[in-house]
Amino acid sequence: MALLPPQFQKLGDAKLLKQIESDLKVVENRIQEATAQTDSVVDTMSNHLAQAGGKRLRPLLVLLTSHLGSGTNSEVMDAAVVMEVTHLATLYHDDVMDEASTRRGVDAAHVVWGNSIAILTGDLLFARAANIVSHLGTDALQLQAKVFEQLVLGQLHETIGPGEADPLQHYLDVVRDKTGSLIALSARMGALLSGADESFQQSLQLYGERVGIAFQLADDLIDIRASKKDSGKVAGTDILAGVPTLPALLLSGYEDAESKQLAADIASASEANIASVLERLRNHPVIAEAEEVTDSWAEMAIDALQPLPSGSVKSALEAFARAVVDRKG
Repeated sequence: MALLPPQFQKLGDAKLLKQIESDLKVVENRIQEATAQTDSVVDTMSNHLAQAGGKRLRPLLVLLTSHLGSGTNSEVMDAAVVMEVTHLATLYHDDVMDEASTRRGVDAAHVVWGNSIAILTGDLLFARAANIVSHLGTDALQLQAKVFEQLVLGQLHETIGPGEADPLQHYLDVVRDKTGSLIALSARMGALLSGADESFQQSLQLYGERVGIAFQLADDLIDIRASKKDSGKVAGTDILAGVPTLPALLLSGYEDAESKQLAADIASASEANIASVLERLRNHPVIAEAEEVTDSWAEMAIDALQPLPSGSVKSALEAFARAVVDRKG
């Protein structure tokens, strides 16, 4: 398994990238160990998504920002594992909530074992992550606990819906909590556990939140136009599940009859007409608008890095922000 997708293989200078790639191999082994269980039946479930692969972007960020301080050490490595295990736990729960049939090119856990097993497996991974982070000091433990609360609140707010709030702002707030919070924590953990200047923490928090939003908005576009080979899931999955996406939300701002009809068809999309709906959506001007919004979040993430010292790490973080929106899956 390639540990870095092509667009993430040019981060920083050659020396920094070589070190990170070497460390990622160690982290990958630790992720597999952390998601394994002595009970062989449970092991198959808890290790299901870890073995399916993934981009490992959160561990990558931990390793990268550790070079704002003294670089990788055993605590940084553990934090990288915690970020990925926490992320994996959320995927088990998200797939149940969204009724997704596949994840990372394999059947979602709830499809294989049922909802109850998938939820319990997610809980098990959250517990494993908490156990590891409990050895990393009070600051790390408190940050992880706060993000865990944010993750749950994000899912809860998504489930409840916007109510009287602006749907687009509600969606961005949900994305910040569900995706941005853990990416922000990943960026902060590497710096924290490597002894980097404490003043970097708020910049990394803001950077991570904005990168997380850019990442999810890029996913919204991928769901509309990517093939299963590229993204690991069938195009239109979010639309069929009734999950809000940026293009669908922006479409409400178009007043012409064709756009209104498309919005109505998205709201009532089914397996029978999803191909037609996707084709019309791909050819609508709202896609270009959604791309501009997505790119703007990546650029705002880069703006948040201004207080950081110039150098290979800052340049790599800038490249990371642009890479999350320049991908097919």
